[in-house]
Amino acid sequence: MSSIEVPEQVHLWLFDLDGVLTNSAVAHASAWKAMFDEYLSSSDPPQLPFDDHDDYLEYVDGRPRDEGIRTFLSSRDLTVDDSGLASMGDRKTALFIAAVEGGSVTVYPDALELVQALESAGRSMAVVSSSANARMVLEHTGLLEHFALVVDGVTAAEDGLAGKPSPDMFLAGASGLGGDPSVAVVLEDATVGVRAGRSGGFALVVGVDRTGSAEALLAAGADVVVDDLSRLVPGRD
Repeated sequence: MSSIEVPEQVHLWLFDLDGVLTNSAVAHASAWKAMFDEYLSSSDPPQLPFDDHDDYLEYVDGRPRDEGIRTFLSSRDLTVDDSGLASMGDRKTALFIAAVEGGSVTVYPDALELVQALESAGRSMAVVSSSANARMVLEHTGLLEHFALVVDGVTAAEDGLAGKPSPDMFLAGASGLGGDPSVAVVLEDATVGVRAGRSGGFALVVGVDRTGSAEALLAAGADVVVDDLSRLVPGRD
């Protein structure tokens, strides 16, 4: 398995969390499905269930929570008021937190290998995630200590950062590490995240394919797509 050459000037690494570092994307998709299916089954007339692969990737993955709800409902010609939006979002969050606390979320071995290698090489790393629960996942999986910075859904709300596919959160990550896009690499599994990295002018945008989405990631603007993050380990043959 050949390694991927990272531009020499890159010393800042910006990681999405769900589906890149941890398998939490699976827990997110399951929580979204359970929440949406409860809502859809009570619609008049009842709607087809939420597809935790196609619907998740198309309408929800990588987006801020409320935007994901609105985007999916719009695909079914459905709308919800602010109270309903909050109720649906809180239900999804509760289901996801239960999954994390139940121990179903783990770190991908190839991701841990890359993070440890970058740490040993003195690279600066940040997690950039739309999820408001990113820090909790990082703490539960033991990853938090490896990252100098976390830019998540809480940060975005506090600082007024637009969510992906805007590059704002990744730009904040690079700035928070003391650099700019010209010396940073973005690692993303969601097409909206890849588009954010591309529009932000980052030195390298890596699509991480754990769901058979390589073509979609390349079409969204990824410079390269990998299904194993160990290919990015510095110095590997």
